[in-house]
Amino acid sequence: MLRISLLGYGKMGKAVEQEALARGHEIAFRIDAGNLGDMALISPENTDVAIEFTHPEAFGQNLHAMLKAGVVMVSGTTGWYKQLPEVKAQVEAEQGGLLYSSNFSIGVNLLFRLNTTLARWMNSYPQYDVFIEEQHHRHKADAPSGTAFSLAKQILGELDRKTSVADNLSQRAPLPEELSVGYTRAGEIVGRHTVTWTSDIDSLSIEHHALNRRGFALGAVVAAEWMAGRKGCVEFIDIF
Repeated sequence: MLRISLLGYGKMGKAVEQEALARGHEIAFRIDAGNLGDMALISPENTDVAIEFTHPEAFGQNLHAMLKAGVVMVSGTTGWYKQLPEVKAQVEAEQGGLLYSSNFSIGVNLLFRLNTTLARWMNSYPQYDVFIEEQHHRHKADAPSGTAFSLAKQILGELDRKTSVADNLSQRAPLPEELSVGYTRAGEIVGRHTVTWTSDIDSLSIEHHALNRRGFALGAVVAAEWMAGRKGCVEFIDIF
């Protein structure tokens, strides 16, 4: 049994709570905007792992608090990955523990594996262009999603003819060497990510469509079970 503190108690925090309780764990603290001061009470005496789903602006403060407290943190917050080198250095310097992911869904992490393999194969077929599309609910704070950027990073690592993600496409067309990443924010869409390869004669797509938040929540709890008692900065896909 783990003692888990929740940093962020919105829809994802509540979903994580349900999965944690179902797996026999205990919720030590539920931290949200109304009781931020209680974060100072979190310590190794009452918490084995903190699970954080908040906003990019709050991630740094939450990580600092958990490193100071000596508590391992699992984070599903995205939008901060440009600071990843500094975050890794901070975690290592303070001998703390952070497990992060752009997406804790088991299905999405299988999509990551398929995406990397397909991009490697497609490197030999220059007639195919590739693009990414993602859809999320209108409340999501970052765009494109962290999962879309993870998919893009995997493609760029395997495909010689793409060298960067295109931006500011509202003002221009993408260059041939740029990878186009599109997004939609509407309604209560849980999450859909599609990678499409297209040529003059056909197209091929791989896609993950989340039907609810349970898969993300379960993955976060599995990550907490693995990360408890460990140190270092780890990405979820690396534990498979």
